[in-house]
Amino acid sequence: MNHRCVAAALLLVGAAGSGWAGVCAKPVYLTFDTGHMGVADLVAQVLQRQQVKATFFLAAEKTLDGGHSLDERWAPWWKARAAEGHVFGSHTFDHVYWRGDRADGGFDVRATSGPQAGVAGVMDRQAYCAELERPARRFHEMTGQTLAPLFRAPGGKTSAALLQAAAGCGWQHVGWAPAGFLGDELSSERYPNAQLLRQALRDIRAGDILLAHLGIWSRRDAWAPAVLEPLIMGLKSRGLCFATLAEHPQYRDVVAHVRDRPAVK
Repeated sequence: MNHRCVAAALLLVGAAGSGWAGVCAKPVYLTFDTGHMGVADLVAQVLQRQQVKATFFLAAEKTLDGGHSLDERWAPWWKARAAEGHVFGSHTFDHVYWRGDRADGGFDVRATSGPQAGVAGVMDRQAYCAELERPARRFHEMTGQTLAPLFRAPGGKTSAALLQAAAGCGWQHVGWAPAGFLGDELSSERYPNAQLLRQALRDIRAGDILLAHLGIWSRRDAWAPAVLEPLIMGLKSRGLCFATLAEHPQYRDVVAHVRDRPAVK
């Protein structure tokens, strides 16, 4: 291969890695849910270095410093990510798990953050919609921007009734691909980082939505420092590129109308 061909190949690889529209036809969609934020700075650095845009789902989860992931300590971090052009959705404010549907149309729930953490509770449809809106309100306070009308239920746990309730107040749910479950919340003793990396590089395909977190309490050997950048580089080497959910065929029209949703104040 002569030097002109080498230069052209490098240009194409670089363009694909940056998500240049029209060059890479095989996108994957990297998403992060909040967590204890212990790897948040590292994640931001890797995304910047690799020129990757991601989608973040926001909840006010307990952090390593005793605060929560949407408090004033983290407001500059979110503002910086918003300025970089990432996309953001709701993860419920208090990280509220759906646990079952009720005969009266409400839901059995349990929050893992906030004043009701660990306490079984009940929400009607209106209360659940309000819970989805709370991160939108906080995001606007921190960044001046409007959250996309996308949400991810904690644990991905939903029902048809819950999804219908959320859709009724303007929220569309986002799950993840089976191969896109990156395993950062699994036991590091049973699922070491090297194994998770090999599995992801082997199984992820174009169109997959990938799931990781900004810090998991239960995993001893943190996933992101060992796996995130090698995973991005390895997928790029397979000809895949990275896009946000604003470019996903199922969600792009919803996100495109985000400016039509008034910011919650």
